[in-house]
Amino acid sequence: MHILAEGIAAGARASELAKFMGVGLTTLQRWRRQFAGDGEGVDRRKGSSRKVAHRLSVEECQRILLICNEPKYADLPPGQIVPDLADQGIYIGSERSFYRVLHAHGQLHRRGRTRLPQEARPVPRLKANGPNQVWSWDISYLPTSVKGIWLYLYLVVDIWSRKVVA
Repeated sequence: MHILAEGIAAGARASELAKFMGVGLTTLQRWRRQFAGDGEGVDRRKGSSRKVAHRLSVEECQRILLICNEPKYADLPPGQIVPDLADQGIYIGSERSFYRVLHAHGQLHRRGRTRLPQEARPVPRLKANGPNQVWSWDISYLPTSVKGIWLYLYLVVDIWSRKVVA
């Protein structure tokens, strides 16, 4: 707000100042009304004052956490926990509610015994300075004149000389 007050006091155009600050002109005008004299710099935005009746209670959230941390469900995602509970005739909340509660408590990623991602192994780099040091192999399928019958060509090649070894 300090830039706003100095810029306008120095005689800068509001549209140019808004462009310089990277905001819209109406935003700049709203800021001037809020923070000039009568606003006293207080944020007067109004939040939602309504009480949502179907919001999960703290006890229900704790129950979801307890069930998700049982050994039977510790390594399962909510997409598998909720249907299993429904088969038992138990309904605590929707699948989305389970996801929301687990996310809020930092338990959504890598549940249970799942392994952490492994780093890719380095590709082996082989170098041949002479014959018979490094060999490579390939299997090719060769069609025959009879439909559905193939010949298998097993080939071992010397990398340095590029000659067939076997």
